[in-house]
Amino acid sequence: MDDLFDESRLDDERALAAHDHVLRPLAEAGARVRRDHVEALESVVAAVLEQAGARPRAVVAAGPDSRLLRAVLEPWCPVPFVAWPHAGLPGWVGGLDLVVVLAPHGDDEVAALAVAEGERRGAQVVVAAPEGSLVAQHAAGRWSRLLPVVTGDQLAAAVVVLDLLDRLDLGPGCDPEEVAGALDTVALACSPHRDLAVNPAKGLAIALADSRPVVWGGSVLAARAARRVAEALRHATGHSAIAGETHQLLPVLESAPQRDLFDDPWDDPDAPSLLIPSLLLLDDGADDERAAAERAQLVRAAHSRRIRVETITCEQGRAGGVARYSSLLSQGRYAAAYLNLGSTEPGKTGI
Repeated sequence: MDDLFDESRLDDERALAAHDHVLRPLAEAGARVRRDHVEALESVVAAVLEQAGARPRAVVAAGPDSRLLRAVLEPWCPVPFVAWPHAGLPGWVGGLDLVVVLAPHGDDEVAALAVAEGERRGAQVVVAAPEGSLVAQHAAGRWSRLLPVVTGDQLAAAVVVLDLLDRLDLGPGCDPEEVAGALDTVALACSPHRDLAVNPAKGLAIALADSRPVVWGGSVLAARAARRVAEALRHATGHSAIAGETHQLLPVLESAPQRDLFDDPWDDPDAPSLLIPSLLLLDDGADDERAAAERAQLVRAAHSRRIRVETITCEQGRAGGVARYSSLLSQGRYAAAYLNLGSTEPGKTGI
């Protein structure tokens, strides 16, 4: 049989202490957002003054980390928006366009190439990267503006850029403190010091432990979070976890072997275990009628095969899309960390 999940490890102080290198960065996510915001604030204000009244022809998010910006900006940006995760820039980019690059570690050669190409073509270039890094060195031209970040956190760097675009009326509202607060709320709720009875991430880890998660998000940002959560679950367990559109996930659910409630998993311990899917829904409160109908379709398919359905939600209130995205992603990552803890033998590394 596959390695068993030991839920008692989730409340074991020694096991939790050994997993601190995984759990502590999750708890510090809000602090990283605040720190990068403070570090870059002066440059953000200067960039706003430079760009005031000069709306670009188009905004191009370049580099490997451009997909998050696309999820936030594509439905909202008042000028054409393009995410370009490839090397260089689209051939039409020129002096009328704004190029934004996320490089939280600063050593990505693809991002550095995009910055250099934007400089060469005379485009306005905004770069979130550590000072002195490879990418920052390419952002020293007349039309470039470096937003210095120091934490190496992709989300924190994205919030810095989104704050700038919000101030330039090129993106939706993005309050860094709101995002940090959402992350802090998750850190408190999912803290390793909260036991199984009241910890949603530990409960979710137990629910997903004997399954292959199928992760779905209805809105654009929830779908992006679903892909990142599936990635974290794969990394945590070494088992498959998928995310995708409704039409991609339905066949997985509908073709799953139906669970027999009277099966004894210990009947033949030498037989290979068959993990059936579980459906994990990410609900950020921004679903429209289409998304609600698709969610109902997935739930019906899951129930018809006796597949477990779990949901991650976030506090809606007046929180912006980035804060809700951050909450969903953080909860999923906490669950992945606890999955890893419960299924990892002492001495093995975490996610």
